[in-house]
Amino acid sequence: MDRLRVGLVGAGPWARAVHAPGLAAHSGTELAAVWTRRPEVAAGLAEEYGARSYPDLEVLFDAVDAVAFAVPPQVQGRFALFAAAAGKHLICEKPLADTVEDARAVVEAVERTGVHSTMVLTLRHAPAVRDWLAEMPPEPAGPDTVASARWISGSLLGGPYCTSSWRAEQGALSDLGPHVIDLLDAAVGPVVDVPWARHDQPDLWRFGLLHSGGAQSSVTLSTRVPVDPSEIEFTVLGGAGRHRLAGRGADAATCYAAMLDELVAAVGGSGPPPALDAARGLRLQELVAAVRAAVDGAQPV
Repeated sequence: MDRLRVGLVGAGPWARAVHAPGLAAHSGTELAAVWTRRPEVAAGLAEEYGARSYPDLEVLFDAVDAVAFAVPPQVQGRFALFAAAAGKHLICEKPLADTVEDARAVVEAVERTGVHSTMVLTLRHAPAVRDWLAEMPPEPAGPDTVASARWISGSLLGGPYCTSSWRAEQGALSDLGPHVIDLLDAAVGPVVDVPWARHDQPDLWRFGLLHSGGAQSSVTLSTRVPVDPSEIEFTVLGGAGRHRLAGRGADAATCYAAMLDELVAAVGGSGPPPALDAARGLRLQELVAAVRAAVDGAQPV
């Protein structure tokens, strides 16, 4: 198979730092096209990587095999439907869409058209994280196991993402929550319930998860605590053993390349469909919504 021609939708800080260089550097992909709502910005990024900018998104779809999205969830959810309908494979950010209903529509479009999809859940593609998950027992952990996750960041207080309107509006739960819930789900078993949740200032989310085998986990998240670098830690204790993971496990470029390895293999027929696909993105969005619902229904203590 020739290299997968990918069109990049978006040209913000994450697109420039991760998507564009990652697609250009990977041996199985080509950054072929760029679109943003500002044509001059798209043209500048495209020129940097020898790609072509397109003022018309539908014309871009005609020129590529896959589309990578680096746009707010409400935009991604809408454009991903068009891309899937055009038969293009999808590289999607989290959250998959603005609402659970819109995310479900993306999954239905992917299933209907038979395209491949992958979520940019960078944490899961880090070699150290994969090694950590490989230490876990194969069966879901039982009620004699507890797990915890802590991701405390100051990313909305300064830096390249502090002006992101959707992150500011939706907070750490939508930004960091999918990564954390995904990893705990993979480590100790599928999440089946959100027994409790609290949301305090500064954008501090605390919630509990119940897993299919009876294990319980607790999560603390914030993107508005003045700390640099971020504090990231996952711990599993009890019948499943003692396992601790600190940090992201690898830089975003390494994780993105591993994600592309899976997608390219799937499209070329030499590997299975990506496990962290749009359906996975939908499930994580459902669980994030369940956390919000638990906060809304919480009684003062």
